[in-house]
Amino acid sequence: MICSQLCNDLDTGGFLYHRSNDRSSVVTRVLTEKRQSPVTIFSLARYRIRSRKEERIVKELVERIRQEGRNLGRGILKVDGFINHQLDPVLTMGMGEAFAAHFAAAGVTGITKIITAEVSGIAPALTTGIVLGVPVVYARKTRPITMMQGAYTATAPSHTKGGEVELIISPEYLRATDRVVLIDDFLATGLTINALATLIAQCGATLCGIGCIVEKSFEGGRRQLAHLNVPIVSLAIIDSMEDDAIAVREPAPTDFGVPA
Repeated sequence: MICSQLCNDLDTGGFLYHRSNDRSSVVTRVLTEKRQSPVTIFSLARYRIRSRKEERIVKELVERIRQEGRNLGRGILKVDGFINHQLDPVLTMGMGEAFAAHFAAAGVTGITKIITAEVSGIAPALTTGIVLGVPVVYARKTRPITMMQGAYTATAPSHTKGGEVELIISPEYLRATDRVVLIDDFLATGLTINALATLIAQCGATLCGIGCIVEKSFEGGRRQLAHLNVPIVSLAIIDSMEDDAIAVREPAPTDFGVPA
């Protein structure tokens, strides 16, 4: 069954293997041209089958934003009924699965840590960490007395609270050998994520990818993060917030990957 699914509808890892009545020749061509082992091929097939669940999660997320999201003006989106105050556990777990699947498709491998900022990024970062089987570290905004000296720090503006916040990570939990993905609830101007990337650079760890639940594309954050040269995954994209409207959509294939 998996072989049949593979040959009929395999679309993953940035490659599309077209339908063919001659299934064995397709598998042979894939193995030959891409030098993939049979185990890898069947893994890709399982990924494609599983990805239908992630597609449903993205559709549900977009629909929830349409139905429950509120435009408060000044580019502020209220979605605290299911993302950043009250949480929907099933939807949040699905987000983690979707992030993990998209990172795998983008070729992001060997991840050892998930990094986020408190508070709203913790839930999606945690579910992504569960799926990937790696620890989650959240940047603190106040320094606890238990934190060791030499902490990594960076500042970022707070769009909802005003002013600037300090982001702090202990060197106990982020090391030069780590391979990291960043997860956050929003990508707007990109300044918070850029600050988190600065923390990662301070310790010499490798940033491998960025994931955000909601991207407000009209604020240009993706362009601001282009210098990081890593894939950016957004699960829902808002193209405009004019008057009381929220123009939200599912990501297109061109919305994934390394920004130009």
